[in-house]
Amino acid sequence: MTGTASTTTQPAPKGELMIRTLAMPADTNQNGDIFGGWVLGQMDIAGGVACFQRAKGRVATVAVQSMVFHRPVRVGDVLCCYVEITKVGRTSMTTNVEAWILRRGEGTREQVTEGVFTYVAIDEKGKPRPVPAEGAPLA
Repeated sequence: MTGTASTTTQPAPKGELMIRTLAMPADTNQNGDIFGGWVLGQMDIAGGVACFQRAKGRVATVAVQSMVFHRPVRVGDVLCCYVEITKVGRTSMTTNVEAWILRRGEGTREQVTEGVFTYVAIDEKGKPRPVPAEGAPLA
């Protein structure tokens, strides 16, 4: 593109906004783009926050089933991670996490990455524990 606004309309993010952070120069690779591992880490944090809230306590990441990187993230972009919990088992939760950016200086929002993460609820000893029923009070 040559400085004109995009005519392509992307759908809105799915899920709830869990984190929003600024991509900084320290997070770049040799090409000046933000490391994919940094983006993955932010998405994992976002999924963990959502699952911590749902499990009413500590959780641990047990799997990243898929990651798809659609576009690069650049220094100065604001990374926004949206989480949708898609499945709750006895001790585990599966999430879809979408990473969107607000492009610096452009005012556009673009989806850059998406992934499927699984977390397990754990007790104070790090052992799996049941996920409380939705709406259950804090223990």
